[in-house]
Amino acid sequence: MYNITCLKTVTAVATLIAAIVIFTSAASANPFNPFEALFVPHREPVTAPAYANPQDDATDPRDELRRQIVNYRTSEAPGTIIIDTPNTYLYLVLGGGKAMRYGIGVGREGFTWSGTKTIERKAEWPDWTPPPEMIHRQPYLPRFVAGGPSNPLGARAMYLSGSVYRIHGTNDPSTIGGHVSSGCIRLVNEDVIDLYNRVHVGAKVVVLPMSVRRASTATDSIN
Repeated sequence: MYNITCLKTVTAVATLIAAIVIFTSAASANPFNPFEALFVPHREPVTAPAYANPQDDATDPRDELRRQIVNYRTSEAPGTIIIDTPNTYLYLVLGGGKAMRYGIGVGREGFTWSGTKTIERKAEWPDWTPPPEMIHRQPYLPRFVAGGPSNPLGARAMYLSGSVYRIHGTNDPSTIGGHVSSGCIRLVNEDVIDLYNRVHVGAKVVVLPMSVRRASTATDSIN
């Protein structure tokens, strides 16, 4: 009888010690509620979505397409935007023979155009409603896309007077430097935000034709 009683006592003590160890570990994991740590199920760590920062583009443009101040001779007034369609550059005239140059994507073959417009309105994270003529050519397109990181117009848009064309951002930065659009001018989101903050409604926009090939290379950079 004595041996059985001793055995039960030893077993009870061992069980108590084990409980204390578990309780202590739980308290270390969660000092505010030690019991919660015992019953919270395992969760995979949550990572931020790829578009968490709208200014971070997945693919950087080539060096010559990066935003930079360059030497640029023009008779246009400061604040004018010049679209160099054949060389896929946008220039914002600064004055004093300087301009801010941005790499852009322009209209594909058959969709380039030229002329003089003004910026008639501006929008942040704009909605996209494809015009009827685009729907006719590409009937699979959505009829409406709300503004946001997945919107093809990107972070900002500047609408050009008397047309369906815009200067806008993009959710596909790999297209910068290409002839890819239906006539709109696209920049990486970081650049379109920069341009958006520099220009005002009413600014003049000059779109050069494909026949004009003005020499402009990365060696023009002054910064």
